[in-house]
Amino acid sequence: MKETIYSRNAVYETLRARRRQPFAIEIAEGVKEKGRLNEIIQLAKERKIPVKRVPRGRLEHLKANHQGISLEASGYPYADLTEIFELAEERKEPLFVLLLDSLNDPQNFGTLLRTAEVVGIHGIVIPLARTVGVTPAVVNASSGASEHLLVAQANLSQAITALKEAGAWIIGLEGSGQAQGPENVRLDGAIGLVVGSEGEGMRPLTIKSCDILMKLPMKGKIESLNAAVAGSVALYLAHLARSK
Repeated sequence: MKETIYSRNAVYETLRARRRQPFAIEIAEGVKEKGRLNEIIQLAKERKIPVKRVPRGRLEHLKANHQGISLEASGYPYADLTEIFELAEERKEPLFVLLLDSLNDPQNFGTLLRTAEVVGIHGIVIPLARTVGVTPAVVNASSGASEHLLVAQANLSQAITALKEAGAWIIGLEGSGQAQGPENVRLDGAIGLVVGSEGEGMRPLTIKSCDILMKLPMKGKIESLNAAVAGSVALYLAHLARSK
């Protein structure tokens, strides 16, 4: 299956990661070859990827902010849980995994992937159905961070069981009264952090599978943060705890 990746950072990181087979690059006529675009052209030359100048209207079918460039490449290379576990062992670090329970918005998913990559997560697990996958829109929203990450599609309940068997503590991000503040949750060991969907949060079965629920303290007047922001804050709290 082929996909069309668009926007400069997304195309650049896809080429740099070398996890997909690139087929061709199209650049809108009139776009100046400087900055990130020049770096993309250099990578294309090194790998002998065809680069073609096209009328800007040819890229409008993408219906997105393509920034005058697109890359035709093979589909996203999903990983499996074993690869995630092996990466943690290779780095000699306690497991650090993000699990997304039915997240549906590409922008939120992309934001979480970008944060996850920055904090050094070992992998992300998404359900097999009723969730957004790593689409070109998600690659763009993550600024290409998705291309450097291990994202696994799995039965979430089975993945949680596997993480527990590997010694991970499953922490669900939740705003209910039974949830603990981060000061009462250990985030420095092997953990699987679960973030629910935008509207309904985690499913009841997922909540039951968690070892502990964590809520972020809030002093403002709004009721809550969205999934991407809350998940990103929680990821950074874990990153800080693991860095001590």
